[in-house]
Amino acid sequence: MSLTPAAEELLRSLRRQHGPLMFHQSGGCCDGSAPMCYPAGEFRTGAADVRLAELVVPGVPEPIGFWISRSQWDLWRHTRLTVDVVPGRGSGFSLESPEGVRFLTRSHLAS
Repeated sequence: MSLTPAAEELLRSLRRQHGPLMFHQSGGCCDGSAPMCYPAGEFRTGAADVRLAELVVPGVPEPIGFWISRSQWDLWRHTRLTVDVVPGRGSGFSLESPEGVRFLTRSHLAS
């Protein structure tokens, strides 16, 4: 799993504003199909989630955990995932929402 430079830059800004961060991607419909960024520990994960990665961002003192629903991981397990940022309004619950951008997970078939 990787991050684009734009995602890293936004995560540094969000870390300064909100403290330690985490991601969760449910694989549901609508906003649930996008990676959601929360203050670390704010979203409760459980047995239906897989801790997919600890994302290291230069300038952020701690790794950012990335969880994904087990059902979504079952569909994406043979892909390389990249977190990116695109223009547009994200979910009202994700920290980047007021910034006019949203996180997006890009998947590429692993070879």
